Amino acid sequence: MLKDFDCLTSFLGDYGLFQMLVIVLLSLSAVPTSYMPIMMIFLSDTQEYHCKASVNSTRNGSWTGPDSCSRYKVTGNRTETAEPCLDGWIFSTETYTATIVSEWSLVCDNAWKVPFSTSLFFVGVLIGSFFCGHLSDRFGRKPVFFLTFVLQAVTALIQAASISWLMFCVLNCLRGLGQISSYMLSLTIGSEILSKSARVNYTLLGHNLGYGIGYALLPLFAYFIRGWRMLLVASAIPSLLIIPTWWVIPESPRWLLHKGRLEEAELIIRNAAKMNKVPAPEVIFRAGECMGLTVLISFLILMLLIMNITILGVFIWVSIAIIYFGLSLNTSNLNGNPYLNCFISAAIDIMAYIAIRLLVNHVPRPALLFCTLTFSGVMLLVIQLIPQDMQVLLQVFVLVGKIGVAGAYCFICVFFTELFPTVVRTMALGVIFTASSIGIITLFKTGRVPDSDYHQSTLPFIIFGTISIVVGAVSMLLPDTRNSKLPDVISQTRPIRGYVTVLISK
Repeated sequence: MLKDFDCLTSFLGDYGLFQMLVIVLLSLSAVPTSYMPIMMIFLSDTQEYHCKASVNSTRNGSWTGPDSCSRYKVTGNRTETAEPCLDGWIFSTETYTATIVSEWSLVCDNAWKVPFSTSLFFVGVLIGSFFCGHLSDRFGRKPVFFLTFVLQAVTALIQAASISWLMFCVLNCLRGLGQISSYMLSLTIGSEILSKSARVNYTLLGHNLGYGIGYALLPLFAYFIRGWRMLLVASAIPSLLIIPTWWVIPESPRWLLHKGRLEEAELIIRNAAKMNKVPAPEVIFRAGECMGLTVLISFLILMLLIMNITILGVFIWVSIAIIYFGLSLNTSNLNGNPYLNCFISAAIDIMAYIAIRLLVNHVPRPALLFCTLTFSGVMLLVIQLIPQDMQVLLQVFVLVGKIGVAGAYCFICVFFTELFPTVVRTMALGVIFTASSIGIITLFKTGRVPDSDYHQSTLPFIIFGTISIVVGAVSMLLPDTRNSKLPDVISQTRPIRGYVTVLISK
């Protein structure tokens, strides 16, 4: 049985040059993964539009009609009748020079294609979540991590040259596949390399702040790049800049040990010791201490699928993801400037990340998750009491409610990483991410939220608020992992509260 990895590598310290380099580079890798899903706000926003006049008409012939999807036509007896926009539409360029809506006229009878495009991104997220865990457990965290970054960058560049809506959708799916895989593995690699103290700071401050900064940069770039094609090109550049870090970011030594590759794991730790200028023991890992870690892996995976903690994880993560993306992706539907709304939404996320970091070592993990979700739920439920004509106050409560769910969304990344053992960590997270993707796809299959009149109806907020409070209560069943070491084998996994499990040990 493997001795405690943190103890065996404690001579490295917590924040040497090696750890700081890993934290900085992996945190920077979170920047492109943050704006890839949110970018659809600007790629697919619908500008104001009206029918084109008929080619053969004058102001006394075909002209604008009773709505944006029809136009008036003067017949022979000078009677005005409405007809469809047979010659297309004219789109306003006040906010955007072009979006996919104006590019392929995705309005009126084709308006369903806009939310469908967003849904396909999350179909890619679903596929990536499912296969990422299997591939990284088999071939390693590092190669899959960088391969998905290449996929993310290349698909964004090709997508910018899309010649049809169908081509855009297929590439949008592939971009989602790369995005979620990169996001998951950056969390996993950092968690498995760093010590407990550094791991918490990396996840909550480093990785999540990188995510928040990328989110905040999106409206800034979108403001100066008003066309959807060049915005996609710009979005690919940070992903391309991450690729050279292949020669700096190491493979997860925990994964190498579980695969029996002791020499490679020891070489990584010795190189880290040299960078930190600390002496390393003559022998760091002994073969006898690392045997039996891959025994019954298939059985353990089967056990994992029926573990109560996984079921709870799926329910909690799906619910939080639906609320988080339901609020984030609809900032363009709020009244006001879409760029400013998106920036404020990103700033709120960063505030939530910092607040969670200040509380994470002082509050039990389940209690902290309960408080953030309950706070969000209460704020969203109060919205139904606000008069419809007080739109500014409504927006304030929406954004304040987002603080709680944004904090919960970043916190569950730390929490569930600590709950699952190394032998099946990426696979378990893959199962949870896959389930959350299904929930998001369901959310957007007919529109961006359960109600198309987002800013005129309180129904979405009632749904989100109720779900948030229920999930907060359920999260209290999870075990507290505060001050606990990262589990390596399934026997070290802590059961949920009030449930007695038979631990598997060798």
